[in-house]
Amino acid sequence: MGWLLELDRRAQAWMERYGVLLLRISMAIVFIWFGVLKPFGVSPAEPLVRKTVAWMPVSGDAMLIILGWWEVAIGICFLYRPLIRLALTLMAIQMVGAFMPLVVLPADCYVRFPYQLTMEGQYIIKNLVLIAAAIVIAAHTPPAHIRCGKTG
Repeated sequence: MGWLLELDRRAQAWMERYGVLLLRISMAIVFIWFGVLKPFGVSPAEPLVRKTVAWMPVSGDAMLIILGWWEVAIGICFLYRPLIRLALTLMAIQMVGAFMPLVVLPADCYVRFPYQLTMEGQYIIKNLVLIAAAIVIAAHTPPAHIRCGKTG
């Protein structure tokens, strides 16, 4: 049984060493992939985005371009350690918009409010996992002034 405990200890050490890095890379892939689809008009989220922003003075096309490149920027920032805090800030702003359809388009998000979601609603709720991942990344990313050795 000692070999099993040693294997577990090594696996734990590997996860501690690489887990946050893999989480950052995963977040980057998701944001870049989903983001790049929007400006090219091939995102499955396009109809929902258009309906959500219909009340805004900006056209749906412009909003898709802005939102898409915003998401790509978030993903790129997750890859470059000095920009992680910027990624988290941009993501926090983006998530406000991502959850808006739950409030402004309930007929598109719920079959039965509040527990039975449509596919669109499920697409939105999965963002809770991204938020949790961002919290873990933030917890393991000291502010820039601490990384640089400055304390004041």
